[in-house]
Amino acid sequence: MAITDRQMQAARTRAQGLKTHVPQATGAAYNPDTGLVCIRLSNGIVIGLPAAQTQGLETASTKDLSVIHISPSGYGIHFPELDVDLYLPALMEGIFGTKAWMAERGRKGGQAATKAKKAAARENGKLGGRPRKTEKAAAQEKREAA
Repeated sequence: MAITDRQMQAARTRAQGLKTHVPQATGAAYNPDTGLVCIRLSNGIVIGLPAAQTQGLETASTKDLSVIHISPSGYGIHFPELDVDLYLPALMEGIFGTKAWMAERGRKGGQAATKAKKAAARENGKLGGRPRKTEKAAAQEKREAA
């Protein structure tokens, strides 16, 4: 599929609009002591991205994370050893992966067994546990899920 001149101009216009309010990456490095990919932005801010919580980086070695390239636009970060590309505006919105991947991370987090969580579950159990759903509430939940 060939890109038309009109499509190219539209892309350039969108990029110019992005540059007015979204800072670009000017540098990036992995810090093995903290487990963070540190990204320096054009506005002087440095953000730390947790590699262990980012899709594609979660199991990467220090060696693989140590080589980072910034795209010419400044909005992309590429890890050539992993063939992983990250989009900076999405990272700044707190999106570290696809919706499915993020849901899986949330599910795993919900399975965490801590003393506080066990104590809260015991207290809830003493109160009779989770309230039973009424037929009306179950039907409403079914409609919302569809």
